[in-house]
Amino acid sequence: MQLTTASQIISFAKELEDKAAKLYQELAARYPEAKEVFLSFAKENKKNEIVVQRTYNEVVTDAIETGFSFEGLEADPYMIDVDLAQNVPLSSAIKKAEEIEERIQNFYTTAAEMSKGLLADIPRTFERIAKKRTERKGKLTSL
Repeated sequence: MQLTTASQIISFAKELEDKAAKLYQELAARYPEAKEVFLSFAKENKKNEIVVQRTYNEVVTDAIETGFSFEGLEADPYMIDVDLAQNVPLSSAIKKAEEIEERIQNFYTTAAEMSKGLLADIPRTFERIAKKRTERKGKLTSL
């Protein structure tokens, strides 16, 4: 699926955040020893959804006025699979979460780079979220 408009990029970002939040809520329920970390990630994902939407709402007029569009960002490389087998050990769940964080981080980094020319707020927000994802991977590794 090709993403060419800011609206599509924002919708996809929100979808990634929502799916990842649901995964972290599930992981928190399954693995009480890491519950707090997973719940904090789920909460942060929900905040990211709000921040992304708010940023979009604040700059949408600028995007329309400049005729800005993304140059065919493909969604497929950034799609995430949050399905987890029933009896997966915590170490495997963490590995899957790390892979998801990597994909989402790569999406935000790519989208930020593509939008730098005309939309300052969106790339700044996306870069900030991508940086947080790097920090998350460190937390996941330490579990």
